[in-house]
Amino acid sequence: SPQNHAKVAVLGASGGIGQPLSLLLKNSPLVSRLSLYDIAHTPGVAADLSHIETRATVEGFLGPEQLPECLKGCDVVVIPAGVPRKPGMTRDDLFNTNASIVATLTSACAKHCPEAMICIISNPVNSTIPITSEVFKKHGVYNPKRIFGVTTLDIVRANTFVAELKVDFSCFPQGLDPARVSVPVIGGHAGKTIIPLISQCTPKVDFPQDQLEKLTGRIQEAGTEVVQAKAGAGSATLSMAYAGARFVFSLVDAMNGKEGVVECAFVHSDVTESPYFSTPLLLGKNGIEKNLGIGKITPFEEKMVAGAMSELNASIKKGEEFAKNFK
Repeated sequence: SPQNHAKVAVLGASGGIGQPLSLLLKNSPLVSRLSLYDIAHTPGVAADLSHIETRATVEGFLGPEQLPECLKGCDVVVIPAGVPRKPGMTRDDLFNTNASIVATLTSACAKHCPEAMICIISNPVNSTIPITSEVFKKHGVYNPKRIFGVTTLDIVRANTFVAELKVDFSCFPQGLDPARVSVPVIGGHAGKTIIPLISQCTPKVDFPQDQLEKLTGRIQEAGTEVVQAKAGAGSATLSMAYAGARFVFSLVDAMNGKEGVVECAFVHSDVTESPYFSTPLLLGKNGIEKNLGIGKITPFEEKMVAGAMSELNASIKKGEEFAKNFK
């Protein structure tokens, strides 16, 4: 049946996100072939995963000369490649290294699997998505419906933190199950550009303003929480792998014709004055079927959207400029 024939490539498969992400993809009945690429260790990672008793076949590809073969015939390409944050770094500090990596890898995608869905995890996403778009334009194969900045971790964190805060409230005697909480997170994927719409949470939740501000701040800086806790040993890898896999599974479900699949992602957008913006998207066979927009938001949330614009636009411009000069 078509739903079990997704060919998925992971570029950066040996890294901190790449390995657990590949494990989750290998474990899914939706995936029939897993192509793993990196500049080191991929044969080992592929051999290891290939022993798992699920039906996806696994192949490892090593180094730039094997990248074209890795991408051939892929339906979905997920890119977690790049360097992680260290304490004291912002996502933007990763720009110089990761921008080149993303431009090189997406250039190969544009050549060898131009029709594939491209899911970018490499930070700073606010810049790496504009880079990807410009690279695809250069190759004459740009389709904005198929390029996604994976911001799912912001949603996963928002759901978790909201549920944690509601555990002790008498109106939810059993506490809220985080798996049943759904908070849309819009904007971008760094600091104040991360805008959780708690007012649109299902089930409906209410917080006093001071608690709401604290919760919002925690969601925005949750990545830094992990970077500091790992004390120089990396950034969010396991939760990011989970979030990346969740997004891929939703995308593949929608590509297979499942209806009503909605995920937020950072994409080319005309919802705001910013040319790229994350909002809930209805996914379909060809990627984005419909941008569902921002919906009704509170004055507090409106203020956050307005406050994110200059940083967001600066990051986007930085990515576009980089891509224009990239050879």
